[in-house]
Amino acid sequence: MTERTQGHMGAAQGTALLVGAVLGPGMLVLPHLAAAAAGPASVLAWAGLLALSVPVALTFAALGARYPGGGGVASFVGLAFGRHAAAVAGWWFYGAVPIGTVAGALVGGQYVEACLGLDATLAACLILAAAFAANAAGLRTSGGLQIGFVALLVVLLATAVITAAPHADRANFVPFAPNGAAGVVSAAGVLMFAFVGWEAASHLSAEFADRRRGLLRATVVTLIVITLLYAGVCVTSIGVLGPGMPGVPLTAMLETGMGAAARPVTGVAAVLLTFGAVNTYLAGASRLGAALARDGALPGWFAAGGEPGRTPYRSLGLLAVLSVPVLVWAVDLDLLMRATSACLAAVTAAGVMAAVRMLPPGRHRTTAVVGAGLSVVALAFCGLYLVVPVVLAVVAVTVLRVNARRSYKIKL
Repeated sequence: MTERTQGHMGAAQGTALLVGAVLGPGMLVLPHLAAAAAGPASVLAWAGLLALSVPVALTFAALGARYPGGGGVASFVGLAFGRHAAAVAGWWFYGAVPIGTVAGALVGGQYVEACLGLDATLAACLILAAAFAANAAGLRTSGGLQIGFVALLVVLLATAVITAAPHADRANFVPFAPNGAAGVVSAAGVLMFAFVGWEAASHLSAEFADRRRGLLRATVVTLIVITLLYAGVCVTSIGVLGPGMPGVPLTAMLETGMGAAARPVTGVAAVLLTFGAVNTYLAGASRLGAALARDGALPGWFAAGGEPGRTPYRSLGLLAVLSVPVLVWAVDLDLLMRATSACLAAVTAAGVMAAVRMLPPGRHRTTAVVGAGLSVVALAFCGLYLVVPVVLAVVAVTVLRVNARRSYKIKL
């Protein structure tokens, strides 16, 4: 018999949430960044990372089905490799949020400047301020509203592809690889931003009415949706706009297919999408910070407010403080995207490696082994940006040791 739980979520809702976890506002700018790195050959980077997504997604689905409500990647890493590894994985995500949210806000800001005329940096500051204020007030993006944002992004991407595709020109694919294999590797490094989020399956597992089959079905459908969208966007954006596409490719594609009326609509949509994503990440990261503090991976002072129903103001304030220098020094969106990608790719790789150790022998472990190997290769594509997760790992271990020494002295 199929195992049932008290969860109430069906495959359709689960698919919407998983698509939302993987598909984010980074898609508004990533085709441009990838094409700038590799030219038309960036389609190879898209294809390679789509291939990577299959074993990784299926591994997290298997992990979630076996350990429902397990607490996320950091918890799995802790079960597999110990407390220090869990702290490092937690810091990789927590440390990536100030960088990634600033990057996301700047993406929205670029679209606002191109579509509505407001300065991009000012627009990004307003988006960030609104998201921090909403979290401080205890306002969260509801599940239904978040699904609405995902549906909006899917509709925009699909409309851009369908309306612009007839205007594609094969000449835009020549020369195919102006920067050679190094360009493709560089494109893969920034595109990792669009291929993280599969670990959300492990968070959602306990919510499915049909825990085993529901999660697997949602994962498979999400893989299909993501593959169709990403393949359509990467090929069409190059075919229509060429490798020298503008920094707001979605606007350019919609204008090509629908005319100038698409410009203000895209600007407003970009604001909604980026605000929704930034607000959600800040909400999750602020609670993660409180949890890290409870576990000794942050000073204990930051643990306040992490209880259910309360707002972790101190952790949220730390994220705000860390975001300010990132915003001040944010001279290059490509750099921010790559640094965030390196951190989140490290989180994904750690989760898949934990699955290799935790899953029983059989096809699921075999899939995890394949996913782990491919994840390590994807990490290598991040190149020098791996310095960021290395530094965060050193910080995590250092804080743990300092807190442990303090606790030992107090006991004495």
